[in-house]
Amino acid sequence: MVARCHWCEGIPEYQRYHDHEWGFPVDDDRRLFEKICLEGFQSGLSWITILRKREAFRKAFANFDARKVARFDERDIERLLGDEGIVRHRGKIEAAINNAQRLLELLETEHSLAAFLWRFEPDPKTRPKKLTREVLSTMAITPESTALSKELKKRGWKFVGPTTMYALMQAMGLVNDHQDGCAARALALKARESFKVPV
Repeated sequence: MVARCHWCEGIPEYQRYHDHEWGFPVDDDRRLFEKICLEGFQSGLSWITILRKREAFRKAFANFDARKVARFDERDIERLLGDEGIVRHRGKIEAAINNAQRLLELLETEHSLAAFLWRFEPDPKTRPKKLTREVLSTMAITPESTALSKELKKRGWKFVGPTTMYALMQAMGLVNDHQDGCAARALALKARESFKVPV
């Protein structure tokens, strides 16, 4: 038996995601844009719903190539609303297109989306000394996720509330929220130690 965080127990898709992706540092802009979009689509739903639809989302949204998504028009929106493979929510679809456009604007002044996001990495001294299920249940919003949310909203992004942004921070390894005793925690820590923060 592999010791894992409580939330992925008993679900193979969750376990693969937990063991190989969640909490591991990411610096690829396309992957980060995908994560932002999918976290937005997850709002109000379970993550397993989104995870099981991820390949359909990738196909529907041009593999989350922001330059392509930014050009989506009303015809594309209608196409997506008819796609049973994804979450058919007009507001979230329009937000993904909007956010692709806002990302292109951000790239005009920032080196990359990765460099921008990694500026919000918390000071390790502010992190809990022990990560238990109980401690993690109190951390749906943090000062850093609130600051990131405010900055993105100021730039016109949508579906980027502080809870959604903390989920993004967890997913991209900006924080390592694998519980103490989880086998993946040490692996994520090791990956972070060898990871070069983009600037």
